[in-house]
Amino acid sequence: MPATDREDFSFQGIGTDWHITTPLPLPRDVRARVLAKVEKFDGEWSRFRADSRVAAMARQPGRYRFPDEAAPLGELYRRLYGLTDGAMTPLIGGSLERLGYGPEYSLRAAGPPLPAPAWESVLSWAGTVLATSAPVVLDIGAAGKGLLVDLLARELEAAGIGAFVVDAGGDLLARGTGPVSVALEHPYNPAQAIGVVDLQDRALCASAANRRAWGDGLHHVLDGTTGQPVRTAVATWALAETAMVADALATALFFVPGALLAEAFEFSWLTVFSDGSAAYSAEFEGKLFP
Repeated sequence: MPATDREDFSFQGIGTDWHITTPLPLPRDVRARVLAKVEKFDGEWSRFRADSRVAAMARQPGRYRFPDEAAPLGELYRRLYGLTDGAMTPLIGGSLERLGYGPEYSLRAAGPPLPAPAWESVLSWAGTVLATSAPVVLDIGAAGKGLLVDLLARELEAAGIGAFVVDAGGDLLARGTGPVSVALEHPYNPAQAIGVVDLQDRALCASAANRRAWGDGLHHVLDGTTGQPVRTAVATWALAETAMVADALATALFFVPGALLAEAFEFSWLTVFSDGSAAYSAEFEGKLFP
């Protein structure tokens, strides 16, 4: 969609800015359904809301039934939990809160890093039912935003909207459009780009240590086995058919090489490391600047 021939529906949701770009303005009822979907998702999955289902899990163990999207989300997390030897886990919420990234946003560590509990010891995730043997702080941030992008895309498609770009704070899904040029943000200077990707009928998601950082070298990408922030990778990008998979793999790239993940998933990728070097897949669609 050329810049002169598009409409933008913007709103706030799950703590980020959203933009849905379409050739024509979205009808009012479609906008309402989109906003209702965002609110419902937040009410189920947010660890920052006292009234969410995830908050209830943090208060007491039990059996909790989630919406249909929980089944593919759980399967994806289980696969990546295994591929990363437990480093990437949905049980990382308690570790994040220990370092100050909780509902109060204290941004002050309450003690030394806390490893996440072992999945097998506290959580059974079978389809849409999550059963816990102890209170747990679930955090699906590694894939949740991408999942919501996909859910909103389905709402648009169900309404007969065939061409759109969903942008959730830089996590993107393009459908039915021509190539959309996307800058790859420099991990140390948001005003600069290290490259560009022409995105078409795919999802592009990124993860960066500088996006949610605080204190003395603390950031939101924690290793579940140690509870400490990852220090090797500083920024990653993943392109896949769905935003949920791209979002999750962008996080997984902080823990394991992209070549290993490519044995289990069909996607392309780029990882930038703290020493300034980069690694990327042979089929990565982007162009890196010298």
